[in-house]
Amino acid sequence: MNNILIIDDEKAICSSLSFALENEYNVFVAQTPEEALKCYFNSNIDIVLLDLKLGEYNGMDVLKRIRESNKEAVVIIMTAYGTIKSSVEAMKAGAYHYITKPINIEELKILISKGLDYIKMNTTIRLLNEEINRKYGYQGIIGKSESIKKVFDVISKVKDIDSNIIITGESGTGKELVAKAIHFQSKRRKERFETVNCASIPKSLLESELFGYEKGAFTGALKNKKGKFELAHRGTLFLDEVGEMEYFLQSKLLRFIQEKEIVPLGATEKKKIDVRIIAATNKDLKEEIKKGNFREDLYYRLNVISIHLPPLRERKEDIPLLIKHFIDKFNRSMGKQIKGIDKNALKCLESYPFPGNIRELENIIERAVALTNAHYITIEDLPVEVLEKRDLYLETENLIPVFYGEDLKTIEKKVILTTLNKTNGNRKKTAEILGISERGLRYKIKEYS
Repeated sequence: MNNILIIDDEKAICSSLSFALENEYNVFVAQTPEEALKCYFNSNIDIVLLDLKLGEYNGMDVLKRIRESNKEAVVIIMTAYGTIKSSVEAMKAGAYHYITKPINIEELKILISKGLDYIKMNTTIRLLNEEINRKYGYQGIIGKSESIKKVFDVISKVKDIDSNIIITGESGTGKELVAKAIHFQSKRRKERFETVNCASIPKSLLESELFGYEKGAFTGALKNKKGKFELAHRGTLFLDEVGEMEYFLQSKLLRFIQEKEIVPLGATEKKKIDVRIIAATNKDLKEEIKKGNFREDLYYRLNVISIHLPPLRERKEDIPLLIKHFIDKFNRSMGKQIKGIDKNALKCLESYPFPGNIRELENIIERAVALTNAHYITIEDLPVEVLEKRDLYLETENLIPVFYGEDLKTIEKKVILTTLNKTNGNRKKTAEILGISERGLRYKIKEYS
């Protein structure tokens, strides 16, 4: 039987609720916050029935303590009509639901049953996520495609090597996730992982952000400040969008890589720093070198080991896994119970080119989970721009090239074989699309084979 904890300072209420529930559940009772928390932490409680007014104590404090220890705890608030407002506030703080006094036992039992279903759903989601991560994940990176398996393989090989790494790929492909996976799987994982986005920090401030400064180094420098290099000592420094770094700073970065020393702005003494550098870029740095925007010597210092992240449109077999991962994520954060995505919506997303890559897919699923009233995400829950771009993409994908001077027999062969391929070899469907008999199609296939 499931364990239920009743927390109420009125002994009569505790007794009556215990009597009503004891045949179906193991019932525990507490009348003070101290008793309640001791029981909760020692008795593997499933559902908590909590009165917000516990004599001189505030039940909100109990709720907060429970939620701090277990974000998925199911706490049902019991309240008098006059304190419904405070119960709604409690729900915003993480309570599962509330019920008004005098308590209708049948209504309470239904609410408890739903709460237990909610616990089962969260447990199932957690186990499925663990299984997905065990089979197809690596430190939060989800996928089973050959291209992403190669990335997992490289991560496992280089995680304990101190060589500098550069991660390339379009925006939204998960370059920072890969950098974190390398760090938190490595021998440096107990030290800090510091991130600097070279594109988002004003160029005038990037130098002090990286190298730090001494008090009085410039107007407004009222005290010493450690830079990211010093903060990441013995750990990892992730330089995101390194291709955006100004040329003069590239020289200072190169000097650090060569000498393993920094000089904060306004300082005179050098500081020895042990840090592993992982850089990332969505630019073609070789092209930037040709244009004179990036130092060639720095490129080769950073590019000791290279990891390329493919765009999502090149790893479409990972889309269903990523969708499930994001649905589960937003179910938990929004308190929703979306079971999945229907086949038409999935097919639509699998056909979409995703210019924004995984980040765009995550935003699409977050929006769908927030707005849908159904148990499954449908095509109606997808944004209009996705449907429009998807249709354009499918139109382009379904074109058959015909060149000037080609004879009709060659063109006919292209049309028949392409249509046959699109229907996965279904001859009946192919014949229907082309408006010919199956027998006629058989003759044509024999002729072209």
